[in-house]
Amino acid sequence: MFEPRILIVEDDASVSKMLVELLSTSGYQTEVTSNGLDALELAKSSLFHLYLVDLYLPGINGLEVLKSLRKIDSEAVIVLLTGFGTIESAVDAMKAGAFEFVSKPFQKDLVLVLIRKALDYYQLKHEHQMLKKTVQEKYRFENMVGNGHAMQKVFEMIEKVTSSGSTILIQGESGTGKEVIAKTIHFNSPRREKPLVPINCGAIPESLLESELFGHEKGAFTGATSSRLGRFELAHGGTLFLDEISEMPLPLQVKLLRVLQEREFERVGGTKSIHVDVRIIAATNQDLEEAVREKRFRKDLFYRLNVIPILVPPLREHKEDILLLIDHFMRKFKEKHGRSIQDISPDARKLLLEYPWPGNIRELENLVERLITLKPEGQITIDDLPEKYREEESSIYLSHFQFPEEGINFSKVVTEFETHLLHQALTKANGIKNKAAQLLQLNRTTLVERLKRMERDSKEITPPIA
Repeated sequence: MFEPRILIVEDDASVSKMLVELLSTSGYQTEVTSNGLDALELAKSSLFHLYLVDLYLPGINGLEVLKSLRKIDSEAVIVLLTGFGTIESAVDAMKAGAFEFVSKPFQKDLVLVLIRKALDYYQLKHEHQMLKKTVQEKYRFENMVGNGHAMQKVFEMIEKVTSSGSTILIQGESGTGKEVIAKTIHFNSPRREKPLVPINCGAIPESLLESELFGHEKGAFTGATSSRLGRFELAHGGTLFLDEISEMPLPLQVKLLRVLQEREFERVGGTKSIHVDVRIIAATNQDLEEAVREKRFRKDLFYRLNVIPILVPPLREHKEDILLLIDHFMRKFKEKHGRSIQDISPDARKLLLEYPWPGNIRELENLVERLITLKPEGQITIDDLPEKYREEESSIYLSHFQFPEEGINFSKVVTEFETHLLHQALTKANGIKNKAAQLLQLNRTTLVERLKRMERDSKEITPPIA
């Protein structure tokens, strides 16, 4: 429970007495000193949530006490009190880090409101620091899971690039942990005290994306009733994470390229150039080089983003890490949900090792949480796994196949089966090749080549119309 302690630094005994009575009646713990040097000694030995400091004290004045308190405790919340308030002294106090400046004589009700406001600010600031510390702990290098050669190469690259300010392009299938990598880079970099600002370029309508990135001025368009900062300005001094960068419309790619080159931009509807210091980390689940060849992505922007490429392999390419990841997620969700589950049975683990994991690490994490949530205790067995994880992948496709007595044309059957799979995947993906490639666990380029080959074979078989 939060029990605020307030140190009153005041050489006027009548004011000190009034403040002690007022604050004690309101349930606050107080301590009093009339001397600035004594106040600093108390601050070194005890925790106070708020300091009420008179500006004119014997020895060192309140402004000097404020500056020294800030050195002892950078999170100190300090309110200066004076009977000789001036604009100049108020400005000096605020510049030195005072929360507020109050002139005597003051009304008791207003003092209580101010103190409550100052303590709320302390709590909010403290909670923010704790949250930031928790996040930084979560994204330490030691918390990254993977002993396989493929992931170790990724981890080594991450360690090398954190201290630089270079632009990074993370490429990998959905669910491989691209955002986790971006956060790990930021929270281990010299920019970790500044914000990490994410934006999903594929989740925001094209008409709004420019304003989201660069902000807008009041009256720039219908509904712009006030000026607004964009993500670039919000990320100043920190990192901007451009997720799904391949979905950015071509006209905006031109503007983004200029920002990367010049480090400045104008808000929508504005004429003033705004300079920003931002590190760019971009991510995509598509092959950007293929997108460049298909003219869906600008070549010059690709080279600007691809300063340091990080390629994240799909889970099926580092299966040696599956059991390690299962154990990691088991510990995480057992603690989160308060479960006493013993383990996952060897037979269940074997099936999970054989599963192709089209949803990658995200799918594995979601499955483990589901299993932990639905089974409060005991051992997780094959029977606890959802049906699709219990089926042998080969049996799904071959269970109804009967080998004919007269034999088969192997090449023809394989070609027909491949054609059938490609058509089904494209139908399920509504004709979107990227999505079809993901469903088939193929690279997009591989899918395109197979479709071209299928089309060529079809033309060779079908006679031309006379």
